Amino acid sequence: MGEHNIHGEHATPKPARRASAAVVPILGLAAVLAGCVFAWNSATSDIGWFAYAPLSNKIVTGNGTIFVSQGTQIGIVVAALGLLLLAFWAGYRIGRQRPARRDP
Repeated sequence: MGEHNIHGEHATPKPARRASAAVVPILGLAAVLAGCVFAWNSATSDIGWFAYAPLSNKIVTGNGTIFVSQGTQIGIVVAALGLLLLAFWAGYRIGRQRPARRDP
């Protein structure tokens, strides 16, 4: 308690503390957005393949097969880390909330 506070009264947070508390969600949101943009703009690998089945005399192709490029994987990981940071921050903020004071 501060020297000018009444018993049960809490001091208001300083502006610098409020500004530093806003840094974590902003960084998390920036990581999510950057990861999504990076994953979206990464070129997928074009891999064409075919197989010959000698007994059926047919050529088998892989229609609908999708390969994820390394750039897309990195973007997804960055976005996931941003989401984890936001979830940690939200849990921390909820856990730090003080219960309302009840008057008898």
